[in-house]
Amino acid sequence: MATVPDADSNLRAKIRPTPEDSDPTRPLTIFNLSFNQDNACFAVGTDFGFRVYACDPFRLSLRRDFTTGGGVGLLRMLGSSQIFAVVGGGPDPILPANKVMIWDDRKSQSVYDMSFRSEVRGVKLRGDRIVVVLKQKIVVHAFFDKQPLHEILTTVNPKGLCEVSQSPGPMVLACPGLHKGEIRIQNYALNQTKFIMAHQSSLACFGLTHDGRYLATASSKGTLVRIYGTLNGTLLQEVRRGAERAEIYSLAFSFTGQWLAVSSDKGTVHVFGVKVDSGSVESERSRGMSEGGVTNPSGISSLIKGVLPKYFSSEWSVAKFHLPEGLQHIVAFSKQKNTIMIVGMDGSFYRCQFDPVNGGEMTQLEYHNFVNPDTTF
Repeated sequence: MATVPDADSNLRAKIRPTPEDSDPTRPLTIFNLSFNQDNACFAVGTDFGFRVYACDPFRLSLRRDFTTGGGVGLLRMLGSSQIFAVVGGGPDPILPANKVMIWDDRKSQSVYDMSFRSEVRGVKLRGDRIVVVLKQKIVVHAFFDKQPLHEILTTVNPKGLCEVSQSPGPMVLACPGLHKGEIRIQNYALNQTKFIMAHQSSLACFGLTHDGRYLATASSKGTLVRIYGTLNGTLLQEVRRGAERAEIYSLAFSFTGQWLAVSSDKGTVHVFGVKVDSGSVESERSRGMSEGGVTNPSGISSLIKGVLPKYFSSEWSVAKFHLPEGLQHIVAFSKQKNTIMIVGMDGSFYRCQFDPVNGGEMTQLEYHNFVNPDTTF
């Protein structure tokens, strides 16, 4: 009697076992990019599989191509292990859009999978949790347990916005609230829920420090980035990316929380100094401080600041790096001092260094293109 192959055997049959068996001339379309939790590597979901690249030194670490139906729309790594959360994507997906598969590449098999009633918009991983983002819900699972630990209702969340802390101990989770511009902070250590009205416009991007203490947010306007304390929801700092509207692609804190990097469709990556220890923006203003953290020397300066548009008193970036405009890039901090890494949907990888004292244009240290290796220099 014939047996019907299960999902694992179907998937294993699609995998080409080694990169050498793959067709190097096959055109590649990138669907998704993401750094792992310590920024040691990044994962690439493509129209026929996935790849992992180590960042320092830059090299291809893992490549898996699928013979048919291999579109990977979302791919998340668990640390530097070979455990992945996989969601199908594109015109020929490897999985239905409502399914998350936990794939163990050492065994070349699915550990388990989860199905939902709506399309999966995002996934976050930590050592003890899988967080799945749906259109209007966040579902928190323990690893190897299909029964959810927690479900959170959100406003419509097409971007799959959600961030989780990565340091040991109970999780801090940030996600959209139930209203436009509202953020919900779930602190599992304190069993505490905090709501922040972060923006008047719709939320566009989040960034959370490794320990979950601070949250950076941007709205669909993309001109300002705000930094909040997650414990009490206090606005700590507000920085300006620019004057024109922009789509913010990524917000990333350094490991120490001292710096914040921002990428957008304007083709410029900005690095801002984070002044979270100087108190909230509101208290600084009450002490006669400017948004840049410089004490106003006289009442005249305070008067000018009150009359002129907010733009002129804004806090601007310390350093910047220019990229092709309109192309999506994500950014993360390297473990090298004062260094960031930028990965683009065109297959570009940049390593850049900034001067924390003098600022200005960053220095490009390294460039690779994993789609067109001939352009690497």
